Amino acid sequence: MSPPRVVLIGPECTGKTWLAGELTARYGVPGAPEHAREYVARHGDALTYADVDPIGRGQRAGEDAAIARAREAGAPFVVLDTDLVSTGVYSRHYYGDCPRWIEESAARRLAELYLLHHVDVQWVPDGRQREAPERRGELFARFRATLTALDARVVDVVGPWDARRQRAVQAVDALLAGQAPAGR
Repeated sequence: MSPPRVVLIGPECTGKTWLAGELTARYGVPGAPEHAREYVARHGDALTYADVDPIGRGQRAGEDAAIARAREAGAPFVVLDTDLVSTGVYSRHYYGDCPRWIEESAARRLAELYLLHHVDVQWVPDGRQREAPERRGELFARFRATLTALDARVVDVVGPWDARRQRAVQAVDALLAGQAPAGR
């Protein structure tokens, strides 16, 4: 049986990678990085729709590897710094389309908990990784709508950094206790 998956999701520059690191360290569980970040670092920022498929395949492979490590270690859950839901949202945002297999796989592989990051923290430039601070609100709405359509279990991550960490820890603890985490 696969361990539950906790996914950090939302627009860029909202603290997902930071919080993923905080959660993996706090609970001593495996995690998977965002594959798109690594892909952009290797291929540059001139991505096209043709890049979505390899990004999705790399994301899925990273998720599967982290899940396998968690299973082998007997970890209570695994942390994913985004998942295929995010790949689909960004593909539709940038290209108006998404490979069918990504959206179908995202729905089949829906995580047990999504920590949806709000855009109420300061934008911090990060080279080619972040490019449109003015569009974070639009992206947040896309993430919210997609997660709602998938009927995903979502907890909002909002506020200053300490409040974000606390909210995430409460949600994870509720998941581990078999309780419904306080959502939106």
